[in-house]
Amino acid sequence: MERVTMKEKKAVTKVLADRYRKSTKKGKGMILNEFVQITGHTRNYASWLLRVFGTEKYVWINGERARIIVGYTKKRKQTKRPRIYDDEVKKAVRKIWYMFDCICGKRLVTVLRTMVPILEKFGEIHLTPVTRDKITHISAATIDRLLQAEKKKFRIKGRSHTKPSSMLKSKIPIRTFGDWDEKTPGFVEIDLVGHDGGNTRGEFCFTLDVTDVSTGWSEPIGIRNKAQKWTFEALQEVKTHRLPFPLLGIDSDNGSEFINDQLYRYCGNNNIVFTRSRANRKNDNCFVEEKNNSIVRRNVGYQRYDTEEELAVLNEIYSILRLLVNFFYPSMKLVEKIREGSKVKKKYDRATTPYQRLLDANTLDEITRKKLALQFNSLNPVELQRSMNKLKQHLFSMARYELVENVQ
Repeated sequence: MERVTMKEKKAVTKVLADRYRKSTKKGKGMILNEFVQITGHTRNYASWLLRVFGTEKYVWINGERARIIVGYTKKRKQTKRPRIYDDEVKKAVRKIWYMFDCICGKRLVTVLRTMVPILEKFGEIHLTPVTRDKITHISAATIDRLLQAEKKKFRIKGRSHTKPSSMLKSKIPIRTFGDWDEKTPGFVEIDLVGHDGGNTRGEFCFTLDVTDVSTGWSEPIGIRNKAQKWTFEALQEVKTHRLPFPLLGIDSDNGSEFINDQLYRYCGNNNIVFTRSRANRKNDNCFVEEKNNSIVRRNVGYQRYDTEEELAVLNEIYSILRLLVNFFYPSMKLVEKIREGSKVKKKYDRATTPYQRLLDANTLDEITRKKLALQFNSLNPVELQRSMNKLKQHLFSMARYELVENVQ
């Protein structure tokens, strides 16, 4: 069917509308069929248009009563709002987004409002006063719209390496997600992430992930395998040399690498609360489980790492990653969750770095506070990111080389 112009539609409607209103029910049906075929309108809209076309109608416009003739409505001219965030702003936001590991808009807002002076101090970005003012007032929704073309999401599921442990579980109390109400830094969740590359045979490296519940402070450390010996040594290293606050409590899953007599006695002798999650309930360890993906998998991937050289590079990466995550990458915490019928509404707090949350807790002594402040002021986050990216490329190349060797 040839395309009918609007002018022709109006002419046809004007002729058929009067006939339609005067016709019988059978006649109206015949006219309606013809009208639909000519104009291409849906049957409901066509019958309404033939009924009201050319009739008078009174409406209120700007507080005054006005008479209008019903017909085809003219398409209203769209008025474009002036563009506030131009290409310069988009370019700056995109550059900073890549610098901070492509975090979401709600977290990037905090980065733009707090880290821009630091980036300018180290000469990583150069902004005009107008652009600087715009990116410090931009909203999270606008950031996500500006970065929409850049975003590519990949979701890869790993596999669980947790195996049941001994009868010692009966002595260790269970703690669920709903039991966490600690406001004091020092109560941590721990978990292991396996780097088997899809092949669980033989020995391969693991990452011990330690996450503080109150502040989100995270400490990843690579170990040779999941043996009790290496897991315990790594946990001691984190407690003694990495955490800027005393270790007050440990919560783990039910794997034998954690639920063993050595760790149980160690916690008892050092006044550390030791609890465990329910079996097959990952949400009980939600604080550390989310870090397994956003910190470990996101940065070292799913390849197989099983040599001493790869383990050394893995820990070099983590020595830089811990600084970026704890000092510069803001995170959000769930404040409230309300169920309304079949919908669940979640409310999060303002995105804040673990370092800032630790300062806000007011539990650090003056020496530790000054030490952390000096460390923070000396760090260039973009230079750290560059160094880590080089190490990541080296690690990935080693894993790819081994894969070729195995195939041959």
